[in-house]
Amino acid sequence: MEIASLVQLLEKYNQAYRNGQPLVSDAEYDRLVEKLRDAVPEHPFLSTVEPEALPGRQEVRHPMPMLSTEKAYTPEQLKRYVGRVCKAAQDLGLDDILFRVSPKLDGLAGRDDGEVFASRGNGIVGYEISSAFEKGVIPIGGRGLGLGEIVVVQSYFTSHLADTFEHPRNMVVGIVSSDTLNPDAEKALNDGMVRFVPYSQMTFWQGGAEELLERIDEFIDTVMATYDYPLDGVVVEVVDERLKDAMGATTHHYRWQIAVKRKGETARTTVEGIQWQVGRTGNITPVLEVAPVVLSGATIRRVTAHHAGMVGRRNIGPGARIEIIRSGEVIPKLERVLAVSSQAEVPDSCPVCGRALTWKGDFLRCTNVGCPAKIEQRISHWFKILGSADWYGIKTIQKLVAAGFDSLEKIYAMREEDFLVLGFGPVQSKNLAEALAVSRTKEVEDWRFLAAFGISDLGVGDSRRLLQHVALYDLMGIEPETIARISGFGEITSRSISQGIAEQAETMNHMLELGFNLEKTPLVSHMESVESPISGKKVVFTGKMAAGSREAMQARARQLGAIVQTAVSSTTDLLVCGQRVGASKRDKAKRLEVKVLTEAQYQSLIGDNP
Repeated sequence: MEIASLVQLLEKYNQAYRNGQPLVSDAEYDRLVEKLRDAVPEHPFLSTVEPEALPGRQEVRHPMPMLSTEKAYTPEQLKRYVGRVCKAAQDLGLDDILFRVSPKLDGLAGRDDGEVFASRGNGIVGYEISSAFEKGVIPIGGRGLGLGEIVVVQSYFTSHLADTFEHPRNMVVGIVSSDTLNPDAEKALNDGMVRFVPYSQMTFWQGGAEELLERIDEFIDTVMATYDYPLDGVVVEVVDERLKDAMGATTHHYRWQIAVKRKGETARTTVEGIQWQVGRTGNITPVLEVAPVVLSGATIRRVTAHHAGMVGRRNIGPGARIEIIRSGEVIPKLERVLAVSSQAEVPDSCPVCGRALTWKGDFLRCTNVGCPAKIEQRISHWFKILGSADWYGIKTIQKLVAAGFDSLEKIYAMREEDFLVLGFGPVQSKNLAEALAVSRTKEVEDWRFLAAFGISDLGVGDSRRLLQHVALYDLMGIEPETIARISGFGEITSRSISQGIAEQAETMNHMLELGFNLEKTPLVSHMESVESPISGKKVVFTGKMAAGSREAMQARARQLGAIVQTAVSSTTDLLVCGQRVGASKRDKAKRLEVKVLTEAQYQSLIGDNP
């Protein structure tokens, strides 16, 4: 590739990323940057901070440049960075070198001094974006805490926004740069899911060079498991201010700092076809059928492409050569298109029901409420979330729906002989009938029962929160205003949930009349009256428990008024350790001054007899 063309391509990719619409992965962009560096080490592009433009905003000069960050994808690259630091420390006569490892957020960088909130801009001059707080962006820890990034909560984005935005950064940039908010972005703001997270509010590890090199993978794993924000690896930096000053900076990055990322294993293959799948909400997702290729020890035959817009823009179809990546995920992702197809097409009708499709952004949607695929996915969602009925895989559900058993009411009225008539074998028919009976008699949490209906904007977590304030049997006909008064529910979400409950009220009442064995969620009024040693405490359970399952212990803790967390953080009060707990969790708890209890100590504390 000619240098001029390479630079032009990099500028195009960078501009798209800054606008919140990335065309390639970070790994691919960095690969091209390194290609340019190898060819022309002194090229001006390599010494320029990639600019972020926000037209119409007041310019603000940063007191200290907000530069880019050098990147390391391999242990060798990190080792070379550590070597440079050690040499600089030796020149200063410093013996003990401390490194700090902290999460690297993947959002929109900003600096908040309490009065001015500025974007990075070109690193020297940024743009005043305090209007983001007025729109509803929440400053974690309050105002004036320095450098950080505007991000959206990752689990919320996955559940509510992935059908609308290709990348979380896309939505964040839109919130900051636009005077007119996208309805989905406004909903996320109202729900408190868009936040400015200062790096000073995030946990970090601190230690020497040898331990850093040995444990870097562990640090990355811990960070990924701890934070529910879009993350892009970790940042390693020098602690000593004298050493920072001595190492200085290039016009592009500080020499005392480096971002450590995982590139992931990649492979190249050829697209043989595209299968268009219809989801529970009607979104049509393209799945690439590829020539078999081994990646991370698995033979890959199918690769997820994000949406129909990507297929059209990148000319993906039979014959296209692609590179795929698997970086810790189970499902491989499309990394880049090496050679386009001359047969790239997107459907104009639903591949299942044949109805015309509509566009919502880059996504194609089937709006037919009677589409068999949507019905199948809704029923499948019920059995997956409920978790108390085996044997109901997607193939079984498809067979039932095709035979006219297209609702929960009809399926739960089936008997063993009904399954036999449909062609299921004697053993399978017996298992299917018994599974329905078991799902009604086996105890299941009422919040799980509620979440299984697949009501829009009402996942597992929000179902539990809702039932802490309103009993399940009182939900029918609930007004949006009642939901909105509960902390964590925004106005738009509340309207959506109220409407969804109304639409499914008949089915919900029918299922309740079947007599499911539901464990009731204690109402907050009751929980607040509970006086226990852990009432109001934030508790994490880890390891194998001797007294029962971890889920049972979590449920008991909630009954005693505790707030159960899944990972240790700076807000955690207690870490309860069962058997076979790794040292890293204990060390993290110790570093954050979290009280650590054995299972026996915990049982003694709450007064339970194990």
